[in-house]
Amino acid sequence: MDAQYKPHETERDAQQFWDENQCFKAVEDASREKFYCLSMFPYPSGKLHMGHVRNYTIGDVVSRYQRMQGRNVMQPMGWDAFGMPAENAAIQNRVPPGKWTYDNIDYMRRQLKALGFAYDWSREFATCDVDYYRWEQWFFTRLVEKGLVYKKMSTVNWDPVDKTVLANEQVIEGRGWRSGALVERKEIPLWFLKITDYAEELLADLDKIDWPEQVKTMQRNWIGKSRGVELSFQIKPADGSDLKPAEGSDIKEAWGADAEPLSVYTTRPDTLMGVTYVAVAAGHPLAKQAAQQDTELAAFVEECAHGGTSEAELATMEKKGMPTGHLAVHPLTGREVPVYVANFVLMEYGTGAVMAVPGHDQRDWEFATKYGLPIEAVIADANGQAPDLSEGAHDEYGTLIHSGEFDGLDFEAAFDAIAKRLGELGRGEVKTNFRLRDWGVARQRYWGAPIPVKYGPEGQTVPLTDEELPVALPMEVTVDATGSPLKRMPEFSDLGDGWTRETDTFDTFMESSWYYARFCCADNMEAMLDERANYWLPVDLYIGGIEHAILHLLYARFFNKLMRDFGLVETDEPFQRLLTQGMVIAETFYRPTENGGKEWFNPADVEVKRDDKGRPVSAVLVADGQPVEMGGIEKMSKSKNNGVDPQSMIDRFGADTVRLFMMFAAPPEQSLEWSDSGVEGASRFLKRLWRLVSEHLEAGTPGSLDVPSLTEAQRELRRKTHETIKKAGDDIGRRTTFNTAIAAVMELTNALSRFEDTSPLGLAVAREAVEACVLLLAPITPHACHALWQALGHDEPAIDAAWPRVDESALARDSIELVVQVNGKLRARIEAPADAAKDAIEAQALAAENVQRHTEGKTIRKVIVVPGKLVNIVVG
Repeated sequence: MDAQYKPHETERDAQQFWDENQCFKAVEDASREKFYCLSMFPYPSGKLHMGHVRNYTIGDVVSRYQRMQGRNVMQPMGWDAFGMPAENAAIQNRVPPGKWTYDNIDYMRRQLKALGFAYDWSREFATCDVDYYRWEQWFFTRLVEKGLVYKKMSTVNWDPVDKTVLANEQVIEGRGWRSGALVERKEIPLWFLKITDYAEELLADLDKIDWPEQVKTMQRNWIGKSRGVELSFQIKPADGSDLKPAEGSDIKEAWGADAEPLSVYTTRPDTLMGVTYVAVAAGHPLAKQAAQQDTELAAFVEECAHGGTSEAELATMEKKGMPTGHLAVHPLTGREVPVYVANFVLMEYGTGAVMAVPGHDQRDWEFATKYGLPIEAVIADANGQAPDLSEGAHDEYGTLIHSGEFDGLDFEAAFDAIAKRLGELGRGEVKTNFRLRDWGVARQRYWGAPIPVKYGPEGQTVPLTDEELPVALPMEVTVDATGSPLKRMPEFSDLGDGWTRETDTFDTFMESSWYYARFCCADNMEAMLDERANYWLPVDLYIGGIEHAILHLLYARFFNKLMRDFGLVETDEPFQRLLTQGMVIAETFYRPTENGGKEWFNPADVEVKRDDKGRPVSAVLVADGQPVEMGGIEKMSKSKNNGVDPQSMIDRFGADTVRLFMMFAAPPEQSLEWSDSGVEGASRFLKRLWRLVSEHLEAGTPGSLDVPSLTEAQRELRRKTHETIKKAGDDIGRRTTFNTAIAAVMELTNALSRFEDTSPLGLAVAREAVEACVLLLAPITPHACHALWQALGHDEPAIDAAWPRVDESALARDSIELVVQVNGKLRARIEAPADAAKDAIEAQALAAENVQRHTEGKTIRKVIVVPGKLVNIVVG
């Protein structure tokens, strides 16, 4: 073999072999245990970033390891191709979104292949392929027929620049996450999927899957199951006049048949006697009715339309409100309290109205304090006394006070008693509610899958027939900033005879909610899914960022249950195990600008001076030699200009070096700090491994491995080999801590470097260790290991080799080292026979010179022997 490691030649040859032999093509085989490994597919933005490389390297290492375990592995790749970024790029670059997207896919595919990922490229698709989204359209029409889809007017976050609906999570400080425009609250007709019908099952089935507890908790909180009481307040105008509905709103429909009660839902009915006002959302019919009579209130309602939209934002924003002029009648006491329009109440949550208890809710307290409303205590503090409410609300549970007949009851008893009384009066009932809201799937943009619905001349809304599908998105279009071009294309929307086609497109979460299943049978042009999906599903390991913990993962779980209920899949859940990888972070550098901003410089353009411990102390820009400020460690991003181009690293060091660094620098769940010196260290190790194999081959021909004839040094190396095999297998297969597996192999290579026995038996022991190093690293650095395995004389390629087996007999030791502690502090190490009795170990530990020094003149109260590990001597 060539004694010099040449990464680019090595990687070219390995990839050519894999391609020619279709090594990664997955074929269903009922006789073998399957393993479906999937990484969240990328948006084709133009080039890979280091977060992509880390995510996909993790999946590739696991896939290759599982293959070496004999499992039938599938690892596909595709493209999450629809969405607003392509439209924005089309506007900026004056090219159709389709061309921009497919050009990017071509480039990114080449980057992925350069990294040697073991993908079955025969299953590749982009979600903007009509052969993909046509089945999404087909499935949507079935959901319409089953009553799982509906259309209604909905108050949404409207981006006036991008001209599309935004989810709450896409509104940052009141502005669109992409355009930066002030978001408006607007009512438009939208399509919804009834995810709330599955709320209970989505919650319960979290117990069936092996996901990080943090992610499960986030989903439980998002689904938000709660037990409470829905109760009603009678409403009366303060001036005694009739209460009439606002123009365009139906109070009867909103509030019930008697057109008077205002419904609220509360999980704290124990505080009902402390209600001092009621607040409604600006979009509530009562607010609209009152605003017609009050221009100042109308202006405030309009202001609220541009206010906060997320619960997190509502919690921190300044509480504002205005009285409606109406009074709410307490359902138990008859007390009349004012009704306010408040900016912290949204129509989307609950009934759009809340009973305000400022004594026991901080938000309500802030509002009441600002507007001089009464604040009353009805829950005692821990001492059974009325709490001090001068500095804030008392929101703890406790015993009821100042609550009439309910005084002295604790929360549970008060909940039941108050609910019972409300029920007797016909003013309330116990209800289980969910925070989860139905999924709005319509977007007012072009680059998405068309929604397969048509509208008739007499107001009919009809799903398209199978014969009318697919509705292909026109590709050669001009996109500008005036909204979706579909709305201006009669050739798309006009079907003749007064019929028109829906011009909204699907939320891109629709495409990403079932792609994992389509990978199982991507070549089927006659059906959405077939029996192959039941062979591969569920996904055994799904890998992606925790930022997708709620929406994408929740929608995919919901979509899977829909497909199950239509007989398309058999599994309850799509992803059995979830791994959420950490971010890739790097140092940042900047200079202040004259306008108060910052100009960020890429770390590659900065020279950093460090102290003797490697900590940065100063930095200068290489181009001019002038100082730059150090901005700390941040996630790699364009905004901070601290990203590292993966392609430049591949060109410089080779793909295996990048892969090795990514897996060695940190455990997958933790953030990985980019380090040029770390990459260089990974490169040096691969060169050393290559040299180690070369020198071993030059040393001569190994003899047979005659285990009984091994010397102590030979046994020691063989023991180290099998300890490493055992540890690496557990680290990769069970713990997914690739960094510790790599560290163990590095230790084994160090032991090999010190082993100088070139006898036939010594070379046989060394050969076993060398081959173990190559196979244990094969999932991580597959190109180099492909070449090294060949050099070691194997006809079978490394990709088809089995994971090394542990020889338990090789792990046996004649003696073991034990740590000796005195009162928990390390005082000595002793070597004892592996089968030594407890008494003998105690005696040997007590006889150690340094132990005697720390026990002399003291009473030995206890000696604790932990077999195989330590002895702890307790003295007093």
